[in-house]
Amino acid sequence: MSRRRFVIAMLLVLVMTLTAACQNKRQPADEKVTVVLDWTPNTNHTGLYVAQAKGYFQEQGLNVEIILPGDAGVLSTVASGNAAFGVSYQEELTQARVQDIPVISVAAIIQHNTSGFASPAEKNIKSPKDFEGKAYGGWGSPVEAAVIQSVMEIEGADVNKVRFINIGDVDFFTAVQRDIDFAWAFYAWTGIEAELRNFPLNMIYVRDLSPQLDYYTPILVTSEALAAEKPELVKAFMAAVTKGYEFAIAEPEEAAQILLTAVPDLDPELVRASQVWLADKYQDDAPRWGEQKLEVWEGYTEWMLSKGLLEKEIDITQAFTNDFLPDK
Repeated sequence: MSRRRFVIAMLLVLVMTLTAACQNKRQPADEKVTVVLDWTPNTNHTGLYVAQAKGYFQEQGLNVEIILPGDAGVLSTVASGNAAFGVSYQEELTQARVQDIPVISVAAIIQHNTSGFASPAEKNIKSPKDFEGKAYGGWGSPVEAAVIQSVMEIEGADVNKVRFINIGDVDFFTAVQRDIDFAWAFYAWTGIEAELRNFPLNMIYVRDLSPQLDYYTPILVTSEALAAEKPELVKAFMAAVTKGYEFAIAEPEEAAQILLTAVPDLDPELVRASQVWLADKYQDDAPRWGEQKLEVWEGYTEWMLSKGLLEKEIDITQAFTNDFLPDK
């Protein structure tokens, strides 16, 4: 080999070595990452499944597994390191921060609160005052009672005239035809299903009752430890997930099919209709998908404190961050 060829060959080897080193520094190849969902798979989670199916995680060197929640709960699972990321809610994370559980929100999956009090139209429940004399079906959280009391007080109604029933995992449509009059539900799923069933529904969105109740639900969370020790991993994960939700925004019908392929037991008609309805809700008026505002976190925290739902004040700026979202 001539000296010239030898030098060129050595330079090529050096370039390839440096490139590989930079890639390894950016993100180890095929690093296994687990994401725990808050509930059974649904259209709140579509961006995760899109990122998995489209290879966005692989592009970032990540081997991602999506799992269902266990008895430990999402935040405990993430805080303990048994899952790198999880799907939760602002109200749940706020309470966890009071208990010094070291978990932070890294993205708002949906920009505005799409939940509210759903009831069959025949019950004629059109405002919180109409809750009087009715049975509410929930999951036994003190937040539920506090929200209902708060919005009823605005109209001079008496929360003591509401019968609270813990319905657990009972299907909404079964419960309202058997045990209860109204429940807290997400329109993107229950509301859309009601449309498909031709089941007339009244929906009172909580965000319309108080600006402080327009909080982030659901959110993506990770542990403080992972964010501090492996920030590049968190950035890589968020880059892939962002692409997943951006795809779901732009191509809701194809995104729905991806979710159905991953979870074939879901109702195809419900998934497709829900996905179309949610497409412009993910980002809504935010400058980018996932963006979180301090005033939203402060507003809901102040509301919880005013209702005696938090044992102490917390530094809410430590509960969330936009730092891991990709720049526009």
